[in-house]
Amino acid sequence: MLFNSFIFFLFLGVVLPIFFSLRTKTQKNTFLVLASYFFYGYWDWRFCGLLMISTLTDYVIGQAIHNSNRERVRKMYLVVSLLVNLGILGFFKYFNFFAESFQHAFRMFGAELDYLHLHIILPVGISFYTFQTLSYSIDIYRRKIAPTRNLIDFALFVSFFPQLVAGPIERAANLLPQLSRRLHPSREQTQKGVVLIVSGLFRKVMIGDAAGKYVDHIFGNVHLYRSDELIFALVLFSVQIYADFSGYSHMARGVAKLLGVEIIKNFEQPYLSANITEFWRRWHISLSSWLKDYLYLSLGGNRRGRLLTYRNLMVTMLLGGLWHGASWNFVVWGGLHGLYLALHKVLLRGRKPATGNRSPKTFAGWSRFLAGIVFTQMLVLITWLFFRSASWDTTMLYLEQLIQFQTGEYTLQLLGIMAGFVSMVLLLDVLEYRSGKHTFMLQLANAPFRWGILAAAFGITLVYMFISDPLPFIYFQF
Repeated sequence: MLFNSFIFFLFLGVVLPIFFSLRTKTQKNTFLVLASYFFYGYWDWRFCGLLMISTLTDYVIGQAIHNSNRERVRKMYLVVSLLVNLGILGFFKYFNFFAESFQHAFRMFGAELDYLHLHIILPVGISFYTFQTLSYSIDIYRRKIAPTRNLIDFALFVSFFPQLVAGPIERAANLLPQLSRRLHPSREQTQKGVVLIVSGLFRKVMIGDAAGKYVDHIFGNVHLYRSDELIFALVLFSVQIYADFSGYSHMARGVAKLLGVEIIKNFEQPYLSANITEFWRRWHISLSSWLKDYLYLSLGGNRRGRLLTYRNLMVTMLLGGLWHGASWNFVVWGGLHGLYLALHKVLLRGRKPATGNRSPKTFAGWSRFLAGIVFTQMLVLITWLFFRSASWDTTMLYLEQLIQFQTGEYTLQLLGIMAGFVSMVLLLDVLEYRSGKHTFMLQLANAPFRWGILAAAFGITLVYMFISDPLPFIYFQF
């Protein structure tokens, strides 16, 4: 069920009144679990079984780890959790990838292994809820949290529909304590929820989907286009994926607020980052923090010298790339970001990178800040080619077309379209950056004007949805 669809708003229109009519915490949480399974099963009800397996596995193992004082036994239970969760994820997401890699390798020696390929359907959002349940078991093993004894609460933690299929990847320490209380949204939460839903839907549909139609057409026919048109498509993809994913994250947080739940931010104006380290503290925050806490630090982090720090960064980002999809394109994407992060550490020479919202005081300060933003986004833009290409052959063809640099007759028109999309994203980001809030609209003193703007944005978006087929969220495939 897509957030940018009328069926979702019908679903929400049914869920919210029933949720508010229920009195006890058990009734509310049980209903939300059922609603979440319906939401997830709307694509294919059979995948609800996988969700249930992950839930029951980590619920039982979490109790077992907590109840044991023997380190060997605790570690054994943790390994079982890792094997079950990563085994399911590996089979559905990576079996054919590795099978095809073996086929290509053996084909060089004249052997055919075509029988290894299976027709496997990738369950929506499996990477997100797998990482979420794993973090629960790992945190119990590290004695950071105690397990919940309430199966309904834990089932809701795993399946909570606003963030189930595309994050943010929540931590038990944040979400479970909220679910252990009777959920009841405040007036402030309701107002912020509405703002986030409208602004997120606008980002997704009016910016992400609109840009995506150009991107899909050009990347689907790379051989037909000249260099300037391919660059145009790549820049628009950087707009599309940000508007698409941040729009989803805004909506997820907004819907959660309407249910009285606070989930973490997943984006904080990443395209205003002045260095690559800051970019990864602002882009897909829940994944980058997950990779840092459960992979990078487990490998040793920066505690074992510079060379091992660079190795740990590279391994973390390579696996982060592979998390996004079973393709060598994603591995290269992750590898490039790992290389960028390692080189940035080399340049810093032990100093801490500048992160957070900044307002330089001098012309020289502003010049360095803006130059840093432009350079960082150029580096990121290069990696988006590997992220977007449907295959390695498409990537190579794109690069060949780019090297043979040619421009067409529509260069100025393309620049105008590109400037329009970039300006819309930039305007929204600057407003959020300066205000420090994703709900900056609520800071407008004139309430009729504020809600009038939101109503107009919502109305325009609904009209566009009515006349145009919705595009699925990009991160649903992960």
